[in-house]
Amino acid sequence: MSTVQQAATQLPPGPKPLPIFGNLLSFRNDQLGYLQQMQQQYGNMAMFYAGRTPVVVCFRPEHVRYMFTENPRNFTNREMAGNLQELIGDGLLTIDGETHRQQRRMVQPAFHKRRVESYADVMVKHTLEMLESWHEGERLDIARTMQELTLRVVAKCLLNVDLREEASNLGTSFTGMIANPVSLAEGFLRLRIDMPFTSYGRRMAAKRNVDSFIYKVIEQRRTEKQDVGDVLSMLLTTQDEEQSLTDTQIHDHIITFVAAGHETTALALTWTFYLLSEHPAIYKKLLNEVQTVLGNDAPTVDTIGNLPYLEWVLNESMRLYPPAWSQGRRAIEAFDLDGYHFPAGTLLMFSQWVMHRQPDIWEAPTEFRPERWDPASGQKVPQWAYFPFGGGPRMCIGMPFAQMEAKLLLATIVQHYRLQLTSGYHPELLPLITLRPKHGMPMTVHATSSAAEREQSVEANA
Repeated sequence: MSTVQQAATQLPPGPKPLPIFGNLLSFRNDQLGYLQQMQQQYGNMAMFYAGRTPVVVCFRPEHVRYMFTENPRNFTNREMAGNLQELIGDGLLTIDGETHRQQRRMVQPAFHKRRVESYADVMVKHTLEMLESWHEGERLDIARTMQELTLRVVAKCLLNVDLREEASNLGTSFTGMIANPVSLAEGFLRLRIDMPFTSYGRRMAAKRNVDSFIYKVIEQRRTEKQDVGDVLSMLLTTQDEEQSLTDTQIHDHIITFVAAGHETTALALTWTFYLLSEHPAIYKKLLNEVQTVLGNDAPTVDTIGNLPYLEWVLNESMRLYPPAWSQGRRAIEAFDLDGYHFPAGTLLMFSQWVMHRQPDIWEAPTEFRPERWDPASGQKVPQWAYFPFGGGPRMCIGMPFAQMEAKLLLATIVQHYRLQLTSGYHPELLPLITLRPKHGMPMTVHATSSAAEREQSVEANA
């Protein structure tokens, strides 16, 4: 047997590739469904071709554990980040190795527990300001509304900037960066035409708007030389071995934090409101918990700890609709896994979407069951079967911020309004860098009894 034939037998099975394109056309046509079908047909591990490049897809929790915690230094992220690195530069999502470890150590204090908790009042304040503009029976695109809210929150907490008037425009720019994926022509032929009629041109125009905004804020803060207690202040003053961060490094970290920080939380909330609308009994149970624990008081860091059902609802929402639906790695050195030997340079992919829905791991995997997260339920989830924030040394550094924000925003909104999906609307999935609803999430707002009474009182006194 030839060396080529021997190498071929060492790789997992997979669908037959086409010349030139491999399996890329089928994969891009339905990424989520394609990965699920591969898992159902081939089992623990499968392989498809992105053009001429083989990509191994891993479907088991032990595979994730192996790459995340057992051998993390043998797997890099940068090559799989691809387009993301072009958009956000060298932030924690796109750098690797010793550079990643050093940079993460430098910015870690920005997400210290005490600092994160100090942002709670800002999160609730901005949510209440948004709710003041809502009215009974009003129809909103909740996906866009949540994006603008979380963008305002993260900009205030990280940059001490109030985007009350700019959240919509800046949100459009971030959407433009994410929602214009690399086309086949751009990917295969390296055609990068920076014009408004191309996906690449729209992506770059959006990036320039975001870059301009962030660099202006950095320049202004360097001029003012004031520590206002936000993340940008920490980045401007931090040093490691007598080295300060450059403006470019600060920009790359900030754009990473802002992009990832507002996008994922906004989507988690959007999909949560969709699921609650489709499951009124679960909504009522959540509302009862919120009203019982909070009454008319705004939620705080302390009181959200007394809302276990709210946490289960969010956990279950991110299981069914993980904002980050896939991740990838490249092997630095050859390794053995699950009976296969893989050479150095192997590209690997694993999908939260698929693993969070596997029937041999989850009971009734497609059902929205917050109670499955109740420790008393008896359902034990295997470690690494659920990883919405990644894990290991590359676990999302902003996870505590995002978790607290999602709880505070959800509790505050549920206190005041019920969101009902527009009749007859069925959201389509759009798996880009994150898992978005393709045409937004049109919903109608209905005030809870206490909120309705307050609104009527305001109108009567007007």
